[in-house]
Amino acid sequence: QVQVVESGGGLVQDGGSLTLSCTASGLTFGNYGLAWFRQAPGKEREGVSCISWTGHTTVYADSAKGRFTISRDNAKNTLYLQMNSLQPQDTAMYYCAARPIAYCTGSWGRGHMYNYWGQGTQVTVSS
Repeated sequence: QVQVVESGGGLVQDGGSLTLSCTASGLTFGNYGLAWFRQAPGKEREGVSCISWTGHTTVYADSAKGRFTISRDNAKNTLYLQMNSLQPQDTAMYYCAARPIAYCTGSWGRGHMYNYWGQGTQVTVSS
């Protein structure tokens, strides 16, 4: 049984930092492309960042470029999202997702392309 669990969310002030983690079990972690998504109340889910199976390729949404860094440790079955310079508009539930496609193709931001999801971790940025 595949389990995906996010952690690391919380309340932070405008300009602050957080690091999210996502651990996955029940799958061959290194064979999966991984991504972070987020969904704010009343808004559609959006892709934040994607990382290839080796970690050599990363893609970011415009909203995340220059502030967020995605990384993975296949030995620990763990995905990370380092978030700096957080803004109130970053407030959302953040989700980790996995799909058996090694690379961040043009479809990386389409949620329906992912097989496995975590339950989410809440990030709240106060102004």
